[in-house]
Amino acid sequence: MSSFKRFFRHIWMSPIIRNRHFSRATLSTIEAAVAAGEIKHRGQLRFVVEAELTTSQLWHAVSARQRAIEVFSMLRVWDTEENNGVLIYVLLADRKVEIVADRSIHQQAGEQRWHAICREIEHHYRKAAFLAGSVSGIEKISAELAHYFPANGTHKNEQPDSPVVL
Repeated sequence: MSSFKRFFRHIWMSPIIRNRHFSRATLSTIEAAVAAGEIKHRGQLRFVVEAELTTSQLWHAVSARQRAIEVFSMLRVWDTEENNGVLIYVLLADRKVEIVADRSIHQQAGEQRWHAICREIEHHYRKAAFLAGSVSGIEKISAELAHYFPANGTHKNEQPDSPVVL
């Protein structure tokens, strides 16, 4: 996508559009899906929606992946006891979904698995099925976490379950 088109997509994005796709009810359902998934595993899952990047970020050609890694660090998703935190990052203006996983779960599941889940979520989003895509992605990531880090009865919640809206 040309930088000119990208710039205008970000300029025209607004909180109204973001709230249309990710209403309070949708965000509550996402939070419940994260909490339900974390009952089955010892991992930590965070969900972040960002409507648009700043003009400075666009000027410096920050990609959705770069921003996702920055948010992963900012929210300290990496700071879990077993290094098994996972971030789902949605950049609405670019229509991109990125998954950033901490080293323990990333080594187990691998880049191809995360990429496939991202593309599936994006497929739902293209059909304006934001809730279905989000919950499906959370369930698939939770299944990976449950496979490699099954619940053992002593799990504590190290990260909030509520989605973050930037």
